[in-house]
Amino acid sequence: GEDVKPFTPEKTKEIVISLQQPAVFCNMVGDWPALRWNVKYLSAVLEGKTVQFRLGLKTVDLVPQFETSCSYVEATLEEFLAWTCGQASCLSGPFSCYDYSKYWAYADYKYIARIFEDKPEIFQDVRWSDFGFPGRSGKESTLWIGSEGANTPCHLDSYGCNLVLQVQGRKRWHLFPPGDTRFLYPTRIPYEESSIFSKVNIANPDLKRFPEFRNSTAHVVTLSPGQVLLVPRHWWHYVESIDPVTVSINSWIELDADHEARVEEAITRMLVCAIKSAENPSDGDLWLNPTEVEATSHEINLQYLNKAVSAYLKNQETSVSGQARSSSTGAEQRTNASCKRKRREVGCEPEGCTLLTQECDFPTPKAQELQKIPFGPHLIQVLPQFHKTSMTGAIAVESDGRDLLHENEGEHFGKLHFKWKRSLMSNDCETAAHQMDSDCSPCTSQTALCTNDLLDCLVNPRVISLVAQLLLERMRV
Repeated sequence: GEDVKPFTPEKTKEIVISLQQPAVFCNMVGDWPALRWNVKYLSAVLEGKTVQFRLGLKTVDLVPQFETSCSYVEATLEEFLAWTCGQASCLSGPFSCYDYSKYWAYADYKYIARIFEDKPEIFQDVRWSDFGFPGRSGKESTLWIGSEGANTPCHLDSYGCNLVLQVQGRKRWHLFPPGDTRFLYPTRIPYEESSIFSKVNIANPDLKRFPEFRNSTAHVVTLSPGQVLLVPRHWWHYVESIDPVTVSINSWIELDADHEARVEEAITRMLVCAIKSAENPSDGDLWLNPTEVEATSHEINLQYLNKAVSAYLKNQETSVSGQARSSSTGAEQRTNASCKRKRREVGCEPEGCTLLTQECDFPTPKAQELQKIPFGPHLIQVLPQFHKTSMTGAIAVESDGRDLLHENEGEHFGKLHFKWKRSLMSNDCETAAHQMDSDCSPCTSQTALCTNDLLDCLVNPRVISLVAQLLLERMRV
C-alpha cells in the first residue's frame, strides 16, 4: 500500500541515533500533510502575518556572510513571493531597497510553535513519529524559507543531531565530518551559544589564509522535495538554496551526550562574554550574533555553568544506576530540550544540551558497522565529494526524475537551546554592513594579535573539551 514505509519507526530511530555519517531517507514522508507547505500555502495560512527575513548579497566574497553582516526586514510571505517574481508592488514594500538580482532573503530559524501559535492544529502536519519519535510534530520543528542564493554559513551544532525535510525547491548541502574541525578554522565570533562557525567561506575559500582547508573532505548532496536528510552530531554544514524559492522543515533530536556539551558551552560563554565585554565598544566589532539578546553578566554565566555541571553529574549518576534512558523520548523532554537557540534563564533547569568533545570521539564508521545499515534506494549515503557518482542504489538515486541525489560538486521550542530572535534589527536601506570582516575586523590588516585571535585559541573546541573534563574531575573529588 501507499502508506507502507520502507523502515519501521523503531528501525528508523535506530539508524538516526547510531549512524555517524550523513544519509538521505527517501519514501518516508509521502503521506505527510506538511508536503503541501509551499510558500503560497503558508502565506494563506499566516493571513498577512509578518516574519523576519535576513538579507545578504549574492556576490561571493572570501569572507562568510555571518548574521552580523546581514540586513533584516519584516515582511509577509506574499510580499516575499512578489519580490522573488519581480512584481512592481515590491517597489514600495519592505524589499524595495534590495534588488532581487543582487540580494537573497532568508526567513531562517522560524519556530513553528511560535509563528503558528494561534493555529496549533497545523503542528500535526509534521509527523516525526514515523522516524521513531512519538509525539514529536511541528511543535518541535523549525521552518526555513529562502530565495535562490540564501545560505547558512558553515557551522556545526553543539547539540543533538538533525533531521531535515525538504518541502519546496532544492538545497545543496556541503557537509564535513567532525574530524575535519581543525581544517575548518573554528571560531566563536560571532558568538552564539550552540553554534561553532567556520572562518572559511565554503563557496569561495581563501586558501592563502586558510591553507589547511585543502585537507577537508566535503560530502555534497542536493536535497529535493520529499527527502529527509540526517545530519549526525557535530557534522559541519554549509547550506545554500539553489531554486527560486525553497522551504524546509527540521527538528533537532536531543542526545544524552548533550549533557557534557552544556558544560562546554557554559565555559565558552563565560570566557567569550568576559573578554569581549572588556573591549572598547568603539572598536565596532559586532561579536554577538543577532540571535543572542545580550551579553549576560559573569554572575549569570557562572550560575549557568553550575547548573550545567549539576545536570551532567546527575545524568552520570542515573546512568551508573542503570536508570538512564535516551533523552530523545518523553514529551516533557522534547518540550524542554528541543531548541538549539534556547534562551538560558537563571532559575530554569537547563534540560538536554551538548557540546564538542575530542575530535577523535567521532571516527568514521568502520566498514563492518556500515554493513549493518540498510543502505539502498530508501536510505542513501552522502559520500565524500571525491567519490565517482554511481547509479547504484547505495551511492546515487534519481531524486525527482531529473537530478542525482549525490553530486560531485516549557516555552522553549526549536533548535535545542535557542534564544528568541531579536525582535527586529534595523531595516534601514543604509544598514547593509556586508563589508565588515566579523572574523577580526579591526585587526585583519595588521600583524598585531587582536582579542579574537586569542579567543580562537582559548575557546577552540579541543581546549574547551579539556577544560570541561578537568572541571568535571574536580567536581567528582
